[in-house]
Amino acid sequence: MQKPTAMQFNFQEFLTLTFTLFAVIDVVGSVPMLISMKEKMGGINAWKVTLISGALMVLFFFIGKPFLNILGVDIKSFAVAGSIVIFILGLEMVLGIEFFKPDKNAPSGTIVPIAFPLIAGSGTLTTIMSLKATFERSDRNEYMILGAILINLIIIYIVLRSLNLIEKALGKAGLLAVRKFFGVILLAIAVKIFASNAAGLIK
Repeated sequence: MQKPTAMQFNFQEFLTLTFTLFAVIDVVGSVPMLISMKEKMGGINAWKVTLISGALMVLFFFIGKPFLNILGVDIKSFAVAGSIVIFILGLEMVLGIEFFKPDKNAPSGTIVPIAFPLIAGSGTLTTIMSLKATFERSDRNEYMILGAILINLIIIYIVLRSLNLIEKALGKAGLLAVRKFFGVILLAIAVKIFASNAAGLIK
């Protein structure tokens, strides 16, 4: 009698997890920055970026907190560091100042800043660790989080593969307007992450 209810509840919870991660990752809002990075590096390997982003998310799901503890870094410090990088990315988009220099076909560009912190950023990784901790405390199926990560990786791959189409649809003027708008959004996200975590570091 209880099984159908549990299954329904789990499905609803799975949808909630999926949409929560989608909102935090915000790959759609990152499109202008991704297009800019694509032009700088001469292209983006969508498959590679997706794999690296997914690996970071899964890695932090399993060993995120212990790994940071080994390095002597707490979650708040990690979040603040990530927020600074996101803030710099936002400034670049709004002001047109180039902080990340062009490095065509560089594998490093795939990892930083695309895979981290743009896609699998501090907000995403800390959210995954927080969700896991919450599920462990309440004896819920924490592996649903992995399923939500997988769904979001599929969305990320589709968006990365569609960058050329999105760029053509927006045009140069539209792309510039959207880029500046989402640059401000990135700045706001960075300030929010910083404000939420910096207070706990100052004693």
